[in-house]
Amino acid sequence: MDMTQHLPPLRIAATYMRGGTSKGVFFRLQDLPEAAQQPGPARDKLLQRVIGSPDPYGAHIDGMGGATSSTSKCVILSKSTRPGHDVDYLYGQVSIDQDFVDWSGNCGNLSTAAGAFAIHAGLVDASRIPANGTCAVRIWQANIGKTIIAHVPVTGGQVQETGDFALDGVTFPAAEIVLEFIDPSDDGEEGGAMFPTGNLVDTLEVPGVGSLPATLINAGIPTVFINAADLGYQGTELREDINGDAAQLARFERIRVAGALRMGLIQTPEQAATRQHTPKIAFVSPPKDYTASSGKAIAAAEVDLLVRALSMGKLHHAMMGTCAVAIGTAAAIPGTLVSQAAGGARPVVRFGHPSGLLRVGAEARQVNGQWTVTKAVMSRSARILMEGWVRVPG
Repeated sequence: MDMTQHLPPLRIAATYMRGGTSKGVFFRLQDLPEAAQQPGPARDKLLQRVIGSPDPYGAHIDGMGGATSSTSKCVILSKSTRPGHDVDYLYGQVSIDQDFVDWSGNCGNLSTAAGAFAIHAGLVDASRIPANGTCAVRIWQANIGKTIIAHVPVTGGQVQETGDFALDGVTFPAAEIVLEFIDPSDDGEEGGAMFPTGNLVDTLEVPGVGSLPATLINAGIPTVFINAADLGYQGTELREDINGDAAQLARFERIRVAGALRMGLIQTPEQAATRQHTPKIAFVSPPKDYTASSGKAIAAAEVDLLVRALSMGKLHHAMMGTCAVAIGTAAAIPGTLVSQAAGGARPVVRFGHPSGLLRVGAEARQVNGQWTVTKAVMSRSARILMEGWVRVPG
Protein backbone atom coordinates (compact mmCIF):
# COMPACT_ATOMS: atom_id res chain seq x y z
CA MET A 1 0.00 0.00 0.00
CA ASP A 2 1.42 3.39 -0.97
CA MET A 3 1.30 5.50 2.23
CA THR A 4 2.33 8.66 0.35
CA GLN A 5 -1.28 8.88 -0.83
CA HIS A 6 -2.47 9.45 2.75
CA LEU A 7 -1.43 12.91 3.81
CA PRO A 8 -2.35 14.06 7.33
CA PRO A 9 -5.31 16.47 7.49
CA LEU A 10 -4.77 20.21 7.68
CA ARG A 11 -5.65 21.53 11.15
CA ILE A 12 -6.58 25.21 11.02
CA ALA A 13 -7.55 27.45 13.94
CA ALA A 14 -11.14 28.56 13.41
CA THR A 15 -14.23 29.81 15.24
CA TYR A 16 -17.81 28.88 14.38
CA MET A 17 -20.08 31.88 15.03
CA ARG A 18 -23.63 33.02 14.73
CA GLY A 19 -24.09 36.61 13.59
CA GLY A 20 -27.67 37.87 13.30
CA THR A 21 -29.64 35.15 11.50
CA SER A 22 -26.56 33.62 9.82
CA LYS A 23 -23.73 31.29 10.82
CA GLY A 24 -20.21 31.04 9.46
CA VAL A 25 -16.69 29.73 9.97
CA PHE A 26 -14.34 32.57 11.00
CA PHE A 27 -10.58 32.61 10.44
CA ARG A 28 -7.76 34.99 11.23
CA LEU A 29 -5.87 35.55 7.98
CA GLN A 30 -2.58 34.64 9.69
CA ASP A 31 -3.96 31.19 10.70
CA LEU A 32 -4.73 30.11 7.12
CA PRO A 33 -2.22 27.96 5.20
CA GLU A 34 0.18 30.19 3.29
CA ALA A 35 -1.34 29.36 -0.12
CA ALA A 36 -4.78 30.43 1.16
CA GLN A 37 -3.59 33.75 2.60
CA GLN A 38 -3.95 35.25 -0.89
CA PRO A 39 -7.13 35.41 -3.00
CA GLY A 40 -7.32 32.65 -5.59
CA PRO A 41 -8.16 28.99 -6.28
CA ALA A 42 -6.23 27.64 -3.25
CA ARG A 43 -8.25 29.82 -0.86
CA ASP A 44 -11.55 29.01 -2.59
CA LYS A 45 -10.90 25.25 -2.58
CA LEU A 46 -9.96 25.32 1.12
CA LEU A 47 -13.12 27.20 2.15
CA GLN A 48 -15.28 24.95 -0.03
CA ARG A 49 -13.82 21.86 1.68
CA VAL A 50 -14.36 23.41 5.13
CA ILE A 51 -18.04 24.03 4.32
CA GLY A 52 -18.51 20.72 2.48
CA SER A 53 -19.11 22.14 -1.02
CA PRO A 54 -19.82 21.62 -3.83
CA ASP A 55 -22.38 19.07 -2.62
CA PRO A 56 -24.73 17.52 -5.20
CA TYR A 57 -26.77 16.14 -2.29
CA GLY A 58 -27.32 19.71 -1.01
CA ALA A 59 -26.83 18.56 2.58
CA HIS A 60 -23.29 19.56 3.68
CA ILE A 61 -22.95 16.32 5.66
CA ASP A 62 -19.14 16.30 5.18
CA GLY A 63 -18.47 19.87 6.25
CA MET A 64 -19.35 22.79 8.51
CA GLY A 65 -22.05 24.25 6.25
CA GLY A 66 -25.75 24.02 7.03
CA ALA A 67 -27.01 23.58 3.45
CA THR A 68 -28.71 27.00 3.31
CA SER A 69 -27.41 30.34 2.05
CA SER A 70 -27.51 31.57 5.69
CA THR A 71 -25.14 28.84 6.87
CA SER A 72 -22.77 28.38 3.91
CA LYS A 73 -20.41 31.23 4.75
CA CYS A 74 -16.76 31.86 5.62
CA VAL A 75 -15.10 34.99 7.01
CA ILE A 76 -11.43 36.04 7.05
CA LEU A 77 -10.32 38.82 9.41
CA SER A 78 -6.98 40.57 9.78
CA LYS A 79 -5.63 43.67 11.49
CA SER A 80 -6.32 46.65 9.28
CA THR A 81 -3.56 48.71 7.72
CA ARG A 82 -6.20 51.32 6.78
CA PRO A 83 -6.13 54.45 9.01
CA GLY A 84 -9.09 54.75 11.39
CA HIS A 85 -9.99 51.04 11.15
CA ASP A 86 -9.33 48.10 13.46
CA VAL A 87 -9.88 45.12 11.16
CA ASP A 88 -10.29 44.15 7.53
CA TYR A 89 -13.25 41.81 7.04
CA LEU A 90 -13.54 39.60 3.95
CA TYR A 91 -16.63 37.49 3.35
CA GLY A 92 -17.04 34.44 1.11
CA GLN A 93 -20.47 33.06 0.22
CA VAL A 94 -19.79 29.41 -0.57
CA SER A 95 -22.16 27.95 -3.16
CA ILE A 96 -23.88 24.83 -1.84
CA ASP A 97 -23.93 22.75 -5.01
CA GLN A 98 -21.86 24.72 -7.54
CA ASP A 99 -18.07 24.90 -7.71
CA PHE A 100 -17.46 28.51 -6.70
CA VAL A 101 -17.13 30.99 -3.84
CA ASP A 102 -18.88 34.33 -4.40
CA TRP A 103 -16.83 37.32 -3.15
CA SER A 104 -19.07 39.97 -4.79
CA GLY A 105 -20.78 41.35 -1.68
CA ASN A 106 -20.99 41.63 2.09
CA CYS A 107 -22.97 39.65 4.67
CA GLY A 108 -24.68 42.14 6.97
CA ASN A 109 -25.57 39.51 9.54
CA LEU A 110 -22.00 38.27 9.87
CA SER A 111 -20.77 41.87 10.06
CA THR A 112 -22.14 41.68 13.63
CA ALA A 113 -20.05 38.60 14.39
CA ALA A 114 -17.02 40.19 12.69
CA GLY A 115 -17.06 42.93 15.32
CA ALA A 116 -17.25 40.44 18.19
CA PHE A 117 -14.69 38.07 16.64
CA ALA A 118 -12.24 40.94 16.12
CA ILE A 119 -12.15 41.43 19.90
CA HIS A 120 -12.13 37.70 20.74
CA ALA A 121 -9.29 37.05 18.27
CA GLY A 122 -7.02 39.80 19.61
CA LEU A 123 -7.23 41.88 16.44
CA VAL A 124 -8.40 45.07 18.21
CA ASP A 125 -5.81 47.15 20.05
CA ALA A 126 -6.26 46.44 23.77
CA SER A 127 -6.19 50.18 24.51
CA ARG A 128 -9.49 50.54 22.59
CA ILE A 129 -11.36 47.89 24.61
CA PRO A 130 -13.01 49.18 27.80
CA ALA A 131 -13.12 47.00 30.91
CA ASN A 132 -16.89 47.54 30.93
CA GLY A 133 -18.94 49.39 28.33
CA THR A 134 -19.12 49.37 24.56
CA CYS A 135 -16.26 48.94 22.10
CA ALA A 136 -16.79 50.60 18.72
CA VAL A 137 -15.04 48.13 16.41
CA ARG A 138 -14.14 49.92 13.16
CA ILE A 139 -14.45 47.39 10.35
CA TRP A 140 -13.23 47.80 6.78
CA GLN A 141 -15.54 45.64 4.63
CA ALA A 142 -13.01 44.54 2.03
CA ASN A 143 -15.47 42.98 -0.47
CA ILE A 144 -17.21 46.30 -1.17
CA GLY A 145 -14.79 48.87 0.24
CA LYS A 146 -17.04 50.26 2.98
CA THR A 147 -16.80 51.11 6.68
CA ILE A 148 -19.00 49.38 9.26
CA ILE A 149 -18.92 50.26 12.96
CA ALA A 150 -20.03 47.49 15.33
CA HIS A 151 -20.84 48.70 18.83
CA VAL A 152 -19.98 45.56 20.83
CA PRO A 153 -20.87 45.32 24.55
CA VAL A 154 -17.92 44.43 26.79
CA THR A 155 -18.00 43.12 30.37
CA GLY A 156 -14.82 42.40 32.31
CA GLY A 157 -12.76 43.13 29.21
CA GLN A 158 -14.51 40.34 27.27
CA VAL A 159 -17.27 40.42 24.67
CA GLN A 160 -20.61 40.19 26.46
CA GLU A 161 -22.84 37.68 24.66
CA THR A 162 -25.79 37.31 27.02
CA GLY A 163 -28.63 39.81 27.20
CA ASP A 164 -32.34 40.27 26.62
CA PHE A 165 -32.21 41.50 23.00
CA ALA A 166 -34.58 39.36 20.92
CA LEU A 167 -34.04 39.07 17.17
CA ASP A 168 -36.80 37.41 15.16
CA GLY A 169 -35.32 34.41 13.38
CA VAL A 170 -32.96 33.67 16.31
CA THR A 171 -34.31 31.31 18.97
CA PHE A 172 -32.66 32.69 22.12
CA PRO A 173 -32.11 36.27 23.35
CA ALA A 174 -28.58 37.72 23.46
CA ALA A 175 -26.67 40.98 23.91
CA GLU A 176 -27.53 43.73 21.44
CA ILE A 177 -24.85 44.85 18.97
CA VAL A 178 -25.68 48.06 17.09
CA LEU A 179 -24.31 48.18 13.54
CA GLU A 180 -23.68 51.39 11.62
CA PHE A 181 -23.18 51.00 7.86
CA ILE A 182 -21.33 54.19 6.89
CA ASP A 183 -22.10 55.67 3.45
CA PRO A 184 -23.65 52.36 2.32
CA SER A 185 -24.67 53.57 -1.14
CA ASP A 186 -22.36 53.70 -4.17
CA ASP A 187 -21.19 50.10 -4.08
CA GLY A 188 -17.41 50.39 -3.88
CA GLU A 189 -16.68 47.39 -6.08
CA GLU A 190 -18.81 48.67 -8.95
CA GLY A 191 -18.34 52.41 -8.38
CA GLY A 192 -22.00 52.82 -9.32
CA ALA A 193 -24.50 55.38 -8.11
CA MET A 194 -27.12 54.51 -5.49
CA PHE A 195 -29.69 54.34 -8.29
CA PRO A 196 -27.57 53.04 -11.20
CA THR A 197 -30.22 53.79 -13.83
CA GLY A 198 -30.87 57.27 -12.43
CA ASN A 199 -34.50 56.33 -11.72
CA LEU A 200 -36.34 55.59 -8.47
CA VAL A 201 -38.59 53.18 -10.39
CA ASP A 202 -37.76 51.46 -13.67
CA THR A 203 -39.79 49.25 -15.96
CA LEU A 204 -37.86 45.99 -16.05
CA GLU A 205 -38.37 43.89 -19.17
CA VAL A 206 -37.95 40.27 -18.12
CA PRO A 207 -37.84 37.62 -20.87
CA GLY A 208 -40.53 35.02 -20.25
CA VAL A 209 -42.05 37.05 -17.40
CA GLY A 210 -43.07 40.44 -18.81
CA SER A 211 -42.72 44.10 -17.77
CA LEU A 212 -42.41 44.80 -14.05
CA PRO A 213 -41.99 48.07 -12.11
CA ALA A 214 -38.72 47.76 -10.15
CA THR A 215 -36.56 49.85 -7.83
CA LEU A 216 -32.89 49.08 -8.52
CA ILE A 217 -30.68 50.29 -5.67
CA ASN A 218 -27.05 50.02 -4.56
CA ALA A 219 -27.17 50.37 -0.76
CA GLY A 220 -25.76 47.75 1.58
CA ILE A 221 -25.91 45.35 -1.36
CA PRO A 222 -27.25 45.77 -4.91
CA THR A 223 -30.96 44.94 -4.67
CA VAL A 224 -33.89 44.62 -7.08
CA PHE A 225 -37.24 45.47 -5.44
CA ILE A 226 -40.51 44.49 -7.07
CA ASN A 227 -44.15 44.59 -5.93
CA ALA A 228 -45.51 41.33 -4.53
CA ALA A 229 -48.86 41.90 -6.26
CA ASP A 230 -47.20 42.21 -9.69
CA LEU A 231 -46.04 38.59 -9.27
CA GLY A 232 -49.33 37.33 -7.85
CA TYR A 233 -48.03 37.21 -4.27
CA GLN A 234 -49.50 38.55 -1.02
CA GLY A 235 -46.15 39.44 0.55
CA THR A 236 -46.96 37.11 3.47
CA GLU A 237 -45.25 34.06 1.93
CA LEU A 238 -42.94 31.79 3.93
CA ARG A 239 -40.03 29.70 2.64
CA GLU A 240 -42.07 26.57 2.01
CA ASP A 241 -44.49 28.51 -0.22
CA ILE A 242 -41.74 29.17 -2.76
CA ASN A 243 -38.58 27.14 -2.24
CA GLY A 244 -40.01 23.77 -3.28
CA ASP A 245 -41.30 25.11 -6.59
CA ALA A 246 -38.67 25.11 -9.35
CA ALA A 247 -40.88 27.21 -11.66
CA GLN A 248 -41.24 30.01 -9.11
CA LEU A 249 -37.51 30.00 -8.37
CA ALA A 250 -36.68 30.06 -12.10
CA ARG A 251 -38.97 33.08 -12.53
CA PHE A 252 -37.15 34.92 -9.74
CA GLU A 253 -33.80 34.09 -11.31
CA ARG A 254 -34.96 35.54 -14.65
CA ILE A 255 -35.98 38.74 -12.84
CA ARG A 256 -32.63 38.81 -10.99
CA VAL A 257 -30.65 38.41 -14.22
CA ALA A 258 -32.63 41.19 -15.89
CA GLY A 259 -32.01 43.45 -12.88
CA ALA A 260 -28.29 42.61 -12.80
CA LEU A 261 -27.98 43.50 -16.50
CA ARG A 262 -29.92 46.75 -16.04
CA MET A 263 -27.75 47.71 -13.05
CA GLY A 264 -24.57 47.03 -15.03
CA LEU A 265 -23.40 44.33 -12.59
CA ILE A 266 -23.06 41.83 -15.45
CA GLN A 267 -22.63 42.29 -19.20
CA THR A 268 -24.18 39.00 -20.37
CA PRO A 269 -26.91 36.80 -18.82
CA GLU A 270 -24.42 33.91 -18.57
CA GLN A 271 -22.30 35.88 -16.07
CA ALA A 272 -25.14 35.70 -13.51
CA ALA A 273 -24.33 32.02 -12.89
CA THR A 274 -21.09 32.92 -11.08
CA ARG A 275 -22.56 35.97 -9.38
CA GLN A 276 -25.36 34.45 -7.33
CA HIS A 277 -24.78 36.48 -4.16
CA THR A 278 -25.56 39.81 -5.87
CA PRO A 279 -27.88 41.42 -6.70
CA LYS A 280 -30.50 40.38 -4.17
CA ILE A 281 -34.13 40.26 -5.23
CA ALA A 282 -36.95 41.26 -2.86
CA PHE A 283 -40.69 41.75 -3.14
CA VAL A 284 -42.68 44.24 -1.09
CA SER A 285 -46.28 44.81 -0.11
CA PRO A 286 -48.29 47.09 2.19
CA PRO A 287 -48.91 45.81 5.75
CA LYS A 288 -51.05 42.68 6.22
CA ASP A 289 -51.69 40.26 9.07
CA TYR A 290 -49.71 37.03 8.75
CA THR A 291 -48.28 34.16 10.77
CA ALA A 292 -44.48 34.04 11.00
CA SER A 293 -42.56 30.79 10.54
CA SER A 294 -42.38 30.34 14.33
CA GLY A 295 -46.20 30.45 14.57
CA LYS A 296 -46.13 33.98 16.01
CA ALA A 297 -48.97 36.22 14.78
CA ILE A 298 -47.81 39.46 13.16
CA ALA A 299 -50.49 42.16 12.97
CA ALA A 300 -50.63 44.64 10.09
CA ALA A 301 -50.55 47.47 12.64
CA GLU A 302 -47.11 46.33 13.87
CA VAL A 303 -45.36 46.89 10.53
CA ASP A 304 -44.88 49.62 7.93
CA LEU A 305 -44.58 47.11 5.08
CA LEU A 306 -43.83 43.46 4.30
CA VAL A 307 -40.64 42.31 2.55
CA ARG A 308 -39.57 38.89 1.33
CA ALA A 309 -36.08 38.45 -0.12
CA LEU A 310 -34.21 35.72 -1.97
CA SER A 311 -30.58 34.80 -1.38
CA MET A 312 -28.56 32.37 -3.50
CA GLY A 313 -31.69 31.34 -5.39
CA LYS A 314 -33.96 30.61 -2.40
CA LEU A 315 -36.40 32.62 -0.28
CA HIS A 316 -34.52 33.67 2.87
CA HIS A 317 -35.84 32.48 6.24
CA ALA A 318 -35.61 35.99 7.74
CA MET A 319 -33.79 38.99 6.21
CA MET A 320 -30.20 39.45 5.09
CA GLY A 321 -28.58 42.36 6.96
CA THR A 322 -27.28 43.95 3.77
CA CYS A 323 -30.75 43.75 2.21
CA ALA A 324 -32.15 45.38 5.37
CA VAL A 325 -29.80 48.31 4.66
CA ALA A 326 -31.25 48.51 1.15
CA ILE A 327 -34.80 48.38 2.56
CA GLY A 328 -34.08 51.11 5.13
CA THR A 329 -32.42 53.31 2.51
CA ALA A 330 -35.19 52.87 -0.08
CA ALA A 331 -37.84 53.46 2.62
CA ALA A 332 -36.24 56.83 3.46
CA ILE A 333 -36.57 58.05 -0.15
CA PRO A 334 -39.99 59.15 -1.48
CA GLY A 335 -41.12 57.43 -4.66
CA THR A 336 -39.32 54.06 -4.44
CA LEU A 337 -41.43 50.91 -4.44
CA VAL A 338 -40.35 50.37 -0.83
CA SER A 339 -41.50 53.78 0.44
CA GLN A 340 -44.69 53.44 -1.64
CA ALA A 341 -45.46 50.10 0.05
CA ALA A 342 -44.78 51.75 3.42
CA GLY A 343 -47.29 54.51 2.66
CA GLY A 344 -44.61 57.19 2.35
CA ALA A 345 -40.94 57.84 3.09
CA ARG A 346 -39.76 57.44 6.70
CA PRO A 347 -36.34 57.64 8.42
CA VAL A 348 -36.99 54.48 10.47
CA VAL A 349 -38.92 51.56 9.03
CA ARG A 350 -40.27 48.42 10.69
CA PHE A 351 -40.89 45.63 8.22
CA GLY A 352 -42.28 42.13 8.41
CA HIS A 353 -40.22 39.18 7.05
CA PRO A 354 -40.86 35.41 7.20
CA SER A 355 -39.48 35.10 10.75
CA GLY A 356 -41.02 38.26 12.20
CA LEU A 357 -40.10 41.94 12.45
CA LEU A 358 -36.99 44.04 11.90
CA ARG A 359 -36.36 47.73 12.42
CA VAL A 360 -33.79 49.70 10.42
CA GLY A 361 -33.06 53.41 10.12
CA ALA A 362 -31.34 55.37 7.36
CA GLU A 363 -30.22 58.98 6.91
CA ALA A 364 -30.96 59.89 3.28
CA ARG A 365 -30.78 63.31 1.63
CA GLN A 366 -30.72 64.86 -1.81
CA VAL A 367 -27.54 66.60 -2.98
CA ASN A 368 -27.56 68.30 -6.39
CA GLY A 369 -30.58 66.25 -7.39
CA GLN A 370 -28.86 62.95 -6.44
CA TRP A 371 -29.98 60.88 -3.48
CA THR A 372 -27.28 59.91 -1.00
CA VAL A 373 -27.38 58.04 2.29
CA THR A 374 -24.86 58.82 5.03
CA LYS A 375 -25.53 55.77 7.19
CA ALA A 376 -27.93 52.98 7.99
CA VAL A 377 -28.35 51.60 11.50
CA MET A 378 -29.76 48.34 12.84
CA SER A 379 -29.40 46.03 15.82
CA ARG A 380 -28.30 42.38 15.70
CA SER A 381 -26.56 39.95 18.06
CA ALA A 382 -23.75 37.41 17.81
CA ARG A 383 -22.10 34.64 19.76
CA ILE A 384 -19.43 31.98 19.49
CA LEU A 385 -20.91 28.53 18.95
CA MET A 386 -17.63 26.61 18.93
CA GLU A 387 -13.93 27.36 18.76
CA GLY A 388 -10.86 25.28 18.06
CA TRP A 389 -9.67 23.88 14.74
CA VAL A 390 -11.32 22.79 11.53
CA ARG A 391 -9.82 19.80 9.79
CA VAL A 392 -9.49 19.52 6.04
CA PRO A 393 -8.28 16.34 4.32
CA GLY A 394 -4.69 16.69 3.16
